[in-house]
Amino acid sequence: MDKSRKEQLNLFCKKVKIRFKNLELLDLAFHHRSITNEKKHIKNNERLEFLGDSVLGMVTASYLYNNFENPEGDLAKIKSAVVSEKALAPVALEIGIDKLLILGKGEEATGGRTKPAILADCMEAVIGAYYLDSGYKNAEKYVLEFIIPQVEHAVTDGIKDYKTQLQEKYQKEYKKCPQYQLVSKTGPAHDQTFSVNVILGDQTFGPAKAKSKKEAEQLAAKIALESLKK
Repeated sequence: MDKSRKEQLNLFCKKVKIRFKNLELLDLAFHHRSITNEKKHIKNNERLEFLGDSVLGMVTASYLYNNFENPEGDLAKIKSAVVSEKALAPVALEIGIDKLLILGKGEEATGGRTKPAILADCMEAVIGAYYLDSGYKNAEKYVLEFIIPQVEHAVTDGIKDYKTQLQEKYQKEYKKCPQYQLVSKTGPAHDQTFSVNVILGDQTFGPAKAKSKKEAEQLAAKIALESLKK
């Protein structure tokens, strides 16, 4: 690896706040299989991608389990959304993965540097490489940096209508508005968990827990809606 490439990789590490002991391993994470198709002696990132995919899934599943009280079906949908090609590719562009990719001439000529599938696969390969280089806890920290914002977006987008649905249903039947009650707020200021109930007349539903009061209210509304449907 030449000096210029090492500098590029070190700048990438600095940007995403990670540190590699073995830069050769990180470099391999950027080698797309198209380069192997043209130069058989060069290895590619497919094995690292395979490993990184599993690490990404484990970190995301663990975060969702520990921070949300949603049923399994909801958690699976959120996880599927945030580890998808659609979610990962924009993150890859944001952190400059497109500029570091090593592609075959054919893939380069057809715009491979900005193809979502290639970018997302490389994201996973970098995760796999970092896991091998520095262990699970460091890989987890790196993944959470970009996964938490994706989770928050997916949760807010996916449950944004529950409060509206509940209010419309309850007002139509009882001419009253649901009342939301903050049960507790725990954790340090930068990492709080909110627990919320929703009160409909003499019935209380919840508590629902989330990392913001707004999300917890939406989840409480969902619990109430599901109970009312039964």
